[in-house]
Amino acid sequence: MTPAGLAPSDPAAPDAERDKGASAAAVPGPAEAPGRPHTAAEGPGPLLTAGFSADVYAISETQVLRRYRSGRDAGPEAELMRYALAHGFPVPKAVHVGGPDLVLERLHGPTLLQALAAGVTSLHEGAQIMTDLHDKLHRIPAPTSWAPSSPTDWPHVGGGDVLVHLDLHPGNIVLSEAHGPMLVDWANARTGTAELDVALSALILAEVAVDAGGEYSEAARVLLAAFLAGVHLDVRPVLAEAAHVRANDPALVAGERELLGEAVGLVRSMENVTRD
Repeated sequence: MTPAGLAPSDPAAPDAERDKGASAAAVPGPAEAPGRPHTAAEGPGPLLTAGFSADVYAISETQVLRRYRSGRDAGPEAELMRYALAHGFPVPKAVHVGGPDLVLERLHGPTLLQALAAGVTSLHEGAQIMTDLHDKLHRIPAPTSWAPSSPTDWPHVGGGDVLVHLDLHPGNIVLSEAHGPMLVDWANARTGTAELDVALSALILAEVAVDAGGEYSEAARVLLAAFLAGVHLDVRPVLAEAAHVRANDPALVAGERELLGEAVGLVRSMENVTRD
């Protein structure tokens, strides 16, 4: 697994890809699912990036349009983003304009993944950014009337009492010039538990760490250890659930599922050291 597996699948900040510069040029961009080539439908402006499930078009210097190719209703996602923003969480402004279309505030700046790869941000600073975002997010109570666009949509989780993102990793954090760290790609967000949300972040990092041939495996191991030490939550009781959710992620690329068992073991062993 490479950092492509951490890249934002449907970023709200395409400028991070366009403007990342030579120092981070080696970091892969958003990964398409194998065997799913596509031609983007005509949009309202230039196509900036294509992720696993959506295309992002430029509207202006301040806005982008994100369009789900499946026709999925973007309304529930926009609702959660506005709910998080109303509670003071750092998320782009979002307006649902009907059906699969979501107009988002355009962010200027690199992703945390790119900043880590370029050496602009240290691994411990990166871990702190991740833990801070989890902490802020999990202070937001679950909305009482929200429902996903379809009850059959992945991820399938048991619900909970807080707002969760379920895809919080360095590729989905934009170090914006205007607002500082901002969390993007809310396609998986819903109500859930803080422990499950943290466990999924840990597993995503651990998959990179256990990839013996990966260029970033050692850095990911350091980042994971610092992240787990900083969150002050024991994820061991929910690791099996998190692994099940992760294994059924339709966006996983070839080879990632095979790393999941070893990734679970690494997270558990680090937690045993941290918590016991």
